[in-house]
Amino acid sequence: MEGLYSTKSDVFSYGVLLLEIIAGQRNSHYEKERSSPNLVGHVWTLWTEGKALDIVDPTLNQSYPPDVVLKCIQIGLLCVQENAVNRPSMLEVVFMLSNETPLCQPQKPAFLFDGSQDWQESSTSGGG
Repeated sequence: MEGLYSTKSDVFSYGVLLLEIIAGQRNSHYEKERSSPNLVGHVWTLWTEGKALDIVDPTLNQSYPPDVVLKCIQIGLLCVQENAVNRPSMLEVVFMLSNETPLCQPQKPAFLFDGSQDWQESSTSGGG
């Protein structure tokens, strides 16, 4: 967003992509009933409410192992944490995906918008 590149930028992008695949929608997809203008923020809200599986693409008809999907959502959120230092490396991401290992809890994602901001007004008025 600010034009700064870090060695964890690839990890952030991977996390967004992983969440997009699980949800079956783009990060920038807008829905009025969501509490955030982006997918990452919406997933974060559902995660903190204990309803992360609500984000899964409905066309999958629940034909997936919930524990594996929750693990992937958690890894995706770890990749998009606000502080790049807290994000895993791609090597760590591959290890987490390939092994049964305890995962730490993700912290707040970067570029998180909450309902208190006026993004809803600007997105509906065309000014954003």
